Amino acid sequence: MIEARHLRVLRAVAATGSFSAAARELGCTQPAVSQQMKVLEASVGTPLLIRTSREMRLTQAGEVLVRHATGILSGLTAAEEEVAAIAGLRAGRVRLVSFPSGSSTLVPAALAALRAAHPGTRVSLVDAEPPRSVEMLRDGDCDVALAFRYDPVDDDSTGESARDSAGGAAEEWGDLVVRPLLTDRLVGLLPEGHRLAGAATVSIADLADESWIAGCPRCRHQLVDACEKAGFTPRIDFATDDYPAVIGLVGAGLGVAFLPELAMESVLPKAARTVTVEPAVRREIVALTLPDLARVPAVAATLDQLERAAAR
Repeated sequence: MIEARHLRVLRAVAATGSFSAAARELGCTQPAVSQQMKVLEASVGTPLLIRTSREMRLTQAGEVLVRHATGILSGLTAAEEEVAAIAGLRAGRVRLVSFPSGSSTLVPAALAALRAAHPGTRVSLVDAEPPRSVEMLRDGDCDVALAFRYDPVDDDSTGESARDSAGGAAEEWGDLVVRPLLTDRLVGLLPEGHRLAGAATVSIADLADESWIAGCPRCRHQLVDACEKAGFTPRIDFATDDYPAVIGLVGAGLGVAFLPELAMESVLPKAARTVTVEPAVRREIVALTLPDLARVPAVAATLDQLERAAAR
C-alpha cells in the first residue's frame, strides 16, 4: 500500500535532488528520508531512484509516481480541509424527515436556530409519517427522523395490552438513537354547534354515536383502540392526513375528530371547538437517528436544536 507520507518524501526528493535537501525541506533527518524511500520502493516492487556518486534521478516508475503524487496529495489536502470544516460545523448536510405537525411547529424553530449558530450547515426537509419515516432512516434516505408513538391502551383487568405495546415500542426503535422531545396529548375537535362543544371535558364514550374523521394509519389505529377501550367501534366516514382538511370537515358538521395539540398550534380552527377528552390519549414525540450518525457534528447539533425547540 502506498502511503501519503511516502509520496510527500518522494516528491521532495525529486524536487530537491538529494536526500539531505529533502530532509531539510521536510524537517526530518536524512536517514529518515532514506528509510521511507526504501519502504516506498518495497511497496511498489520496483526502484524509483537511480543513485550515483554524482547525481540522483528518477526511474521511469519514479517519474510516473511523482506525476500522480501531485494530484493525489492535493486531493487529500482538499479532503482533509473539507472533513475539518464538517467536523467544525463550518459545513455539512443533514437530511431531515418529519410528520406534518412536527414540520409546522418544532422544525421551523429548530432549523432557524441551527442556521443562526452554524450558517454553513444545510438541512433538507421531507414530510413522512412513521413508520415510513423510520424506514427511510434505516434505508439511508435521511439522517434524522422526527417520529411519534402512542401510549399503549391497556386492559384494566390484566394490563396485558399495555405491556405488549410497550415491549413492541421498545423493539420498534431498539436499534436507533432515540432523543425524547415532548409528550403530546390529543384533543377532541367538535363542530361549534355540537351539544358537547362547550363542555370542559368530554368522555370518549360520549362520542360513540358520532361520525368520525381519522388521520394517518397509525393515528387511525390509535383512534380505534381508544374507542374500543371505551366500549364502541367508531364509524369512520372520512380519513385524511391533512389537518386543515380535518378541521374543515369538522367545522362543516360532518363529524368529530381527535387531533394532537401540536397540530392545533399551527392551524386556526374555523367553526370548530377543541375539548379535553378523557381518558387521555397521548403520543410521545421523538427524534431518531442511527448510532453512527449521532456522532456526526451536524446531526448532533440538529438533535440539540429540536430538543430546545420542543422545550419552549
